[in-house]
Amino acid sequence: MPRNPTLDQLGWNEYFARSFEALDEPDIVPARVGIEHNHLYRVHTPQGELLAEATGRLRHRAEDLAALPAVGDWVAVQLSETDSHATIRAVLPRLSCFSRKAAGAGGRGDPTIRQVVAANVDVVLLVTGLDENFSPRRIERYLVAAADSGASPVVVLNKADLRDDAAACVDVVRRLAADVPVHLTSCERKTGVDSLAVYLQPGRTVALLGSSGVGKSTIINHLLGQPRQHTRTVRTSDGRGRHTTVHRELILAPDGGLIIDTPGMRALQVWDGDRALEEAFGDIDALGAACHFRDCTHRAEPRCAVRRAVDEKRLPPIRLAHFHRLMDERAALDVRRNELARLADKRRTRVAHRAMRKMYQRPR
Repeated sequence: MPRNPTLDQLGWNEYFARSFEALDEPDIVPARVGIEHNHLYRVHTPQGELLAEATGRLRHRAEDLAALPAVGDWVAVQLSETDSHATIRAVLPRLSCFSRKAAGAGGRGDPTIRQVVAANVDVVLLVTGLDENFSPRRIERYLVAAADSGASPVVVLNKADLRDDAAACVDVVRRLAADVPVHLTSCERKTGVDSLAVYLQPGRTVALLGSSGVGKSTIINHLLGQPRQHTRTVRTSDGRGRHTTVHRELILAPDGGLIIDTPGMRALQVWDGDRALEEAFGDIDALGAACHFRDCTHRAEPRCAVRRAVDEKRLPPIRLAHFHRLMDERAALDVRRNELARLADKRRTRVAHRAMRKMYQRPR
C-alpha cells in the first residue's frame, strides 16, 4: 500500500462522495477500513495509515455485527490532534457486501447474527481446488452468496495439475452458471493465474473467497508479484487446508486495484430472499416460468415444469435437491429471526409495563 494513496486509488467514487457529504459533520475525513481486529481498525486515508476505533455511540447504535465497520468499508473518521489515531464516527452505505453467520461456540455460529466478511467488493473470485475440496454444491452456495452480495462472481478452479479431468470440471461449473466466467489455474505450474490480473483495475476491489487450502494466498502473491501472504501445505489425509490468512485484509496492488484476502470458509450463510436464489439457479427459474402455478415450489405441485425437466433428464436431480435445501435453510432462518423479534418485542413490552406500574405506585 502506498504511504499516502489517493481516494481514487482506494476505490472512492461518486456514490461514496454523496453519502459522505450527506453526513454534514465538521472535522471528519473519509477513510477505508484495511484491517479489523477485535473492534480495532487499521484505516487508509490520503493522510496515511491510521489506527482507529469506533465511537461508543456507533457500537451501541449498531443493531447487529453487520452494522459495524468491516474490511472494505468506507467510514467517516475524526483525526486526533497527533493525526496518528482516528475515531470512526459513521459507516457509509455499502455498494455490496458478503456476509456469513457470526462465529459461535464450537465454530457452529449463530444463524441469526450476520457478520460482514468483505464490503464494497466489485469482483469476487470464488476459489476452489480441484482436489478433495472440489464440490459443485459448495460452488452453488457461493454463487448464491455472490448474487446476494451485489458483486460480480468469477469462479477459479485452482490446482488443475491434480486432475486429468480438469476440463470436465470446468464444464460442470459452467452448467451451474453459464454467464459466470470460469478460470482454470495451477499455482504449482504457474498456469492460468495471469488471466486473473484482468480483474485488477485501478480503483476496483477484488475479494477472494474459498475454503482453507484452495490457494487464495498463493494466487494473491502471484498477482502482487511478491510473497506477501503466508502459505502452507494441505493435509494429505483429507485434502483440507490449514488457515494461513487469520484475518481479513485490504491490499493495494502495485499496478492498481485492491485485493481483499479472507480466511478460509467452507460455506456462506444464505441471507437474502428470492432474488439471490433466482440468480444463482437461473436454469430452475427459467424452467419454473412454465409451471402451472405461479408460486410453484417444484416439490409436489401438479404440472410442474421443473420436475418434468428432471424426469426428462434435462435438469440434474441433485441440482433441484440443493435448490430445495437452500430454500429450506432460508425459510428456517426467517422463522428463527421472526421468533427472536417476537421475543424481543415481548421483553420490551414487559419492561414498559413494569416502568408504568412503578410510576403509578409512587406516593404522591
